[in-house]
Amino acid sequence: MGRVTTRWPVLRVDGGRIARRPDALAVEEPLELRVNGRALAVTMRTPGHDVELAHGFLLTEGVITSPGDVALARYCAGEGPDGRNTYNVLDVTLAPHVAAPETGVERNFYTTSSCGVCGKAALDAVRLRTSFPPAGDATTVAVPTLSALPAAMAEAQRVFASTGGLHAAALFRADGALVAAREDVGRHNAVDKVLGWALLAGSVPVAGHVLMVSGRASFELVQKAAMAGVPVLAAVSAPSSLAVELAEEQGITLVGFLRGSRMNVYAGAGRVRDGSGEVIA
Repeated sequence: MGRVTTRWPVLRVDGGRIARRPDALAVEEPLELRVNGRALAVTMRTPGHDVELAHGFLLTEGVITSPGDVALARYCAGEGPDGRNTYNVLDVTLAPHVAAPETGVERNFYTTSSCGVCGKAALDAVRLRTSFPPAGDATTVAVPTLSALPAAMAEAQRVFASTGGLHAAALFRADGALVAAREDVGRHNAVDKVLGWALLAGSVPVAGHVLMVSGRASFELVQKAAMAGVPVLAAVSAPSSLAVELAEEQGITLVGFLRGSRMNVYAGAGRVRDGSGEVIA
């Protein structure tokens, strides 16, 4: 497998002190995802949990809905200068009953580590076809529980602690218990990895859980939550206008600027309870 971190010599300036020392960097490498031997997408990601990433990507694109929809996932090709496998090409073989991805799912260009929708063949390709509508999920979450999530996710960000260069996504039960956390240079990759984990664990739809993400809540992250049946999405930063509209449309509770005891509830406030157990809406 590829490296998650690497060392690079830097010139450290601290006031009047100057020193040369190695610094830890988060690795960013391309992953080519093939389906049934056909190239589907290339994304810049942090190596590791690539099979989960592929499953999460195919889930949130509406290609698969269960672990049984994938017959095989294996690395192939991708030799580096030293002749060794780079583990940067992953081929997923779909089960016979699963239709191959539609043409609209294909990326015209590679997706960057910060954008999950860039390069779509057309805007129509991002319209939802979720098999797990979250609107009917009766899950509620207490404000004190939400307040504790960013710190709990930070504790699980081991690579971020050494590099400061990774996003994170984490799944929590409604009582605040951490279920799974993943890191990546891209927000959407981190979400795909954690949702791919949930799919492989037989936990999709992800009912009764909160998806916590670092950074902002963009449209594509709300889309991914909806495709996996996640009822509550929380972010440490702001959502976009389209993200809020989509969350409202899909019945997702969207929380932004979640920092300590402060937060903004942009959609689905009926799922949020105060400390006494009363719904805040």
